[in-house]
Amino acid sequence: MPIPKADETKPSTQRHKDDYIPYPRIEDVLEKGGPYPQVILPQFGGYWIEDVEAPVGTPTSSDSSFCDEEDGDGITPGGGFAYRLECNSMARAYRKHFLSREHLNYYCTASSLGNLILSLKHEESEGQEFLRIMLRSKTKTLHDRISLAGLTQLPSVPQIAKVCLDLYDEHEVNNTFKFGVIYQMFGQTTEEELFGNNEETPAFTEFLSILGENIDLQDFKGFRGGLDVSHGQTGSQSVYTTFRQREIMFHVSTKLPFTEGDIQQLQRKRHIGNDIVAVVFQEEATPFVPDMIASNFLHAYVLVQAENPCMENTTYKVSVTAREDVPPFGPPLPNPSVFKKGPEFRDFLLTKLINAENACYKSDKFAKLEGRTRAALLDNLHDELHRQTLATLGLGTSGADEDKLENGGHGGLLESFKVSASVTSTLSAAPYLVPLSHHSSSCLNPSVSALQPYSLTDLTWRVF
Repeated sequence: MPIPKADETKPSTQRHKDDYIPYPRIEDVLEKGGPYPQVILPQFGGYWIEDVEAPVGTPTSSDSSFCDEEDGDGITPGGGFAYRLECNSMARAYRKHFLSREHLNYYCTASSLGNLILSLKHEESEGQEFLRIMLRSKTKTLHDRISLAGLTQLPSVPQIAKVCLDLYDEHEVNNTFKFGVIYQMFGQTTEEELFGNNEETPAFTEFLSILGENIDLQDFKGFRGGLDVSHGQTGSQSVYTTFRQREIMFHVSTKLPFTEGDIQQLQRKRHIGNDIVAVVFQEEATPFVPDMIASNFLHAYVLVQAENPCMENTTYKVSVTAREDVPPFGPPLPNPSVFKKGPEFRDFLLTKLINAENACYKSDKFAKLEGRTRAALLDNLHDELHRQTLATLGLGTSGADEDKLENGGHGGLLESFKVSASVTSTLSAAPYLVPLSHHSSSCLNPSVSALQPYSLTDLTWRVF
């Protein structure tokens, strides 16, 4: 088996120590002398390094698209740079297409899929009618718009759901971020050395000013990223910024409390070790190894090396490395990956950091955590909407009231809705679908078949 090259950049399956010849140790690399790479792979892999020679069209992280933002479709306002934030378009689909607009929301429970929540809205565009659909489950979300051209009647809600069930997409929203910032001095090769740095050189201070502004933590009102803003237990200052409607707090290693006699500097590692992405600032060329810091959470690093710091012609060399189950993320590094000091470099760096964290959420570890969190939140939403539905119908939460809901004994708002829907004769003890909210829409007139009871395998629908 050929010896793996130290500059190999492609992700691969997990390697085992007895399966191949390991990568060189950092001590061996340093012994050979410079020039040194910014980052090298751990002896037994597990990470990838971004290839600056990859084609310009480097794909974004899987299942991602570019954010559609109010400030110019994802491009920094007034910046003129083409660096795009990656996100899931589903994340804000309800806010963009449904919130404060006429639509219908429904919920039901499926025996194998758990709770489902469905939103429907009628739309007209250039003389054509469409039905916008958003279906949520505990694991996935579908968002689509279907044309109604040529249809003599609308598909029923169960029919829509049946089509949608295998076409999900992931859903996540995040407008606050926290990133670690680690200072690596020349020759430092261990975690203890990195977290033991206290000095902020002019070059490092200049770099921090590019990331954001120095703020006092005491009584700070913005996103604090887990830092103490009341008692000074996490230091007195930090670096903070806002970027494209997002708040970013940086956990700067040299600004976090230093504890004499603590070799591991747990106060510092407690914050940076629990971040997902970190910046490693290198004032001089010393290789960084991504497993140098023991952490279950850190999944990606952006390496920044200053050249001619604190001068007019200051430049920054950038490298990127991430765990092998993290998908690629943009914007791609240029070739050579060197940036002049200025707003374009800041735009690139902050975009890269945000996209890195969003990509890390798709790794095995975080995908499992996100799935459990999403399932719990959806169950809570389903239960709250069910409670509100009972209250709207003038029912309590007793077992008798639940029976009335299932068996068609209703009053108040529901009776008015039934009359206008002309479906009184269909409301016996049938499989049911519960409308959560109704905003009248000509296309979604409940008299159409969309609100009739249907049998759908593996689903228990309720209909009013």
